[in-house]
Amino acid sequence: MTAYDTRAANGAGESATLAAFASEFDLDAVPADIVARTEDLFVDWVGSALAGKGVAPVETIAAFAKSMGPADGPCETLIDRGRTSPLFAAMVNAASSHVAEQDDVHNASVFHPAAVVFPAALAVAQASGASGKEFLAASIAGYEVGIRVGEFLGRSHYKTFHTTGTAGAFAAAAAAGRLLGLTPAQMNHAFGSAGTQAAGLWEFLRDGADSKPLHTAKAAANGLTAAYLARDGFTGATRILEGAQGLAAGMSSDADPRRLVDRLGSRFAIAETSFKFHASCRHTHPAADALLKAMTEQKLAMADIASVTAFVHQGAIDVLGPVVTPKSVHQAKFSMGTTLGLIAAHGRAGMTEFDEMFDRADVADFRARVTMVLDPEVDGAYPARWIGKVRIVTREGRTVDARVDEPKGDPGNTLSRDEIEAKVIGLARFSNAADPAEMTKLMPRLWAIGELNRLGPLLAAG
Repeated sequence: MTAYDTRAANGAGESATLAAFASEFDLDAVPADIVARTEDLFVDWVGSALAGKGVAPVETIAAFAKSMGPADGPCETLIDRGRTSPLFAAMVNAASSHVAEQDDVHNASVFHPAAVVFPAALAVAQASGASGKEFLAASIAGYEVGIRVGEFLGRSHYKTFHTTGTAGAFAAAAAAGRLLGLTPAQMNHAFGSAGTQAAGLWEFLRDGADSKPLHTAKAAANGLTAAYLARDGFTGATRILEGAQGLAAGMSSDADPRRLVDRLGSRFAIAETSFKFHASCRHTHPAADALLKAMTEQKLAMADIASVTAFVHQGAIDVLGPVVTPKSVHQAKFSMGTTLGLIAAHGRAGMTEFDEMFDRADVADFRARVTMVLDPEVDGAYPARWIGKVRIVTREGRTVDARVDEPKGDPGNTLSRDEIEAKVIGLARFSNAADPAEMTKLMPRLWAIGELNRLGPLLAAG
């Protein structure tokens, strides 16, 4: 057991123990490879944040922030290179980084850390004049807290609640609180205030509604708010996670408090975080990779395939099942059939493919020939492992099975820094947030974020 495990076991309480960890987190105690991984995740996040430019729900949130916030401020909104308050910068950047479906994901918690951690950390760091090293320390603390809260809440929570919206408030509070220098007690009060605001429901998927980026916008903003309030003496529930009327009591039937303090200080969950390769819901990725593998190895074309069965975990059915006939690009990213149709047609399901072809006749026809089936092996491994298994029946009547055990982007099948750069430059170009020449020039500064004495704007003013 680590010191934090012992502390919880001796009655300190899991919320308080996790808060103490976030408050006392020391970057000097972190292995170099974990720091490098954090840099990778940060650079990857910048691409997703820029990719939200021009997307209607994001622009609506940005317009709201502009109308409510100051005309100028110390913090940067990446999609328009504007300046505003920490609160509204965190809100806009969090919304924009969760709409392209290219932001990172932690498998076991089914949680997208970057979309809530980096917006809050960047806003507070820019407002306070923090160094790049302090920014990285706060970001790691945010990842470690958010991931553990997601794991704690369990599979039952994810069936109804969008974990990035709920656990994300804690992740943002931890990152912001670490930069504000909160004491362990203050951090626990911040968690209390973050938890009482935690929200995010999956029902929006049935309508193709705009709620998903609002979940991250509010999680980042609410966590940041909770941290600033705690700094100024505002109190929150001290057992907000495990208490009798706390988060788990209201939102989970399989919560395990031990997950909140699991090897705190020795297990770096941030290293377990995956990059997203396809521009779609992560639940589609394992089957997409398996289909691509089968088509490549068997030299199959889209026209050769009569049907595809994707063998999936229950979470995929819960999230993707409601999307039968997608009416928008974003809703299509939650359609297994559409994602596999794009893979079959083009060998990839990227931003351009979804934007231009999600409702094309051949893709729609292929979508109708895709079926999801609950698979005991895949479901049993989830969420720790996201196995991809598909069965193809060709028009000639031949059956082809394929599987992948680590989808592209997982830690064991990760993206290289060159691949991350290409992804980020491509996302910025796609949204017209920045041209390739500017992004290529910016890259060395992004990779060296930890060396900055003071964290200023990332992009030149527009």
